[in-house]
Amino acid sequence: MQLYVVDSFTDTAFRGNPAAVVLLDEPADEHWMQSVAAEMKHAETAFVVTTQDPKPLRWFTPTTEVSLCGHATLATAHVLGGSQTFATASGELRCARSGTGIDMRFPADPPTRFADVDVSRALPSVPVTEVRRSAGFLLVVSDDTAAVRSCEPDFDVLAGLHPHSVIVTGPSDTDGVDFVSRMFAPAIGIPEDPVTGSAHCVLAPYWAERLGRGELTGEQASPRGGIVRTRLDGDHVVLSGTAVTVVEGTLVA
Repeated sequence: MQLYVVDSFTDTAFRGNPAAVVLLDEPADEHWMQSVAAEMKHAETAFVVTTQDPKPLRWFTPTTEVSLCGHATLATAHVLGGSQTFATASGELRCARSGTGIDMRFPADPPTRFADVDVSRALPSVPVTEVRRSAGFLLVVSDDTAAVRSCEPDFDVLAGLHPHSVIVTGPSDTDGVDFVSRMFAPAIGIPEDPVTGSAHCVLAPYWAERLGRGELTGEQASPRGGIVRTRLDGDHVVLSGTAVTVVEGTLVA
């Protein structure tokens, strides 16, 4: 089986978010896929069946399967040549080449107000403006962008706040960028995800409402960093980014 490691949401190797991509001729046993993902140790490993149309695509963290993953979808489309349609747990996902890289049309996950959660112990250095939740994430908003960039969570406490992931976001302090974010998911084995496509399905509708514009650029301000361009399209979000292949090899086990 062919195996790739791809850095997503970047045009520079060793930046953005790395994902492993495994090309399959037929569906694989999920326990085997979980073992491969644990071996790879990336935030997500993608498994795609290339002999079907649309192509079945699944994503695994080192500890569990997830229902949606943006950066590993981008990595998979990049490996397969750009324009692809995938059958996933989140429905049919379409990817297409564009002037800004590869566009991916994902379901929007708009956050609603959720004020009765105390995040102060988990994020002690972040002055919180509001807390919202979506179907898949807890969203913590701070108007102190420097605090978002430098925040150091208490991961043990953070893991108890949400069964999946916590996004911390603030307004931009950089030209050409509309908002910044970090994304933490210690509850599913990912202390910090470098660049998260699915998180931008939450961030895009939130910041579009706040800023009054449907097309936005987000910077995920992790140590590796990355850029995600977003556009609202009805009840979907179009995410755009580029990717770089850094490893190509053969999986033999």
